Amino acid sequence: VLFSAYFAMQVIYARRKYKISPPETKGHPEFERTFRAQANCSEYFPIFISLLWVAGIFFHQGVAAACGLLYLYTRLKYFQGYTVAAQGRLGPLYASAWLLWGLLGLALAGLLVHFLWP
Repeated sequence: VLFSAYFAMQVIYARRKYKISPPETKGHPEFERTFRAQANCSEYFPIFISLLWVAGIFFHQGVAAACGLLYLYTRLKYFQGYTVAAQGRLGPLYASAWLLWGLLGLALAGLLVHFLWP
């Protein structure tokens, strides 16, 4: 929640800085990158929370929490990189995608063991 609030506040600051009133989403390139970075992070948040929850319940809380913290860190780096330049998002984007796939694997492994183990 704190990350989502931070990202939203950055969009508000960019709107004020470049005088772009809502609902406009076009304007200065820095504003557009900030807005898009915030939207991208918000779009992935439900997927992240769902996978984190299932992996934590059915696999292991500690491992899921470590993956979750790493994911949040990579999303912060993604946001910061994207606001500077579109290419700055790529490394953290790939890292966060791998972490989501990892959480999916943990969740599936935990579910399989839970429901199929005799």
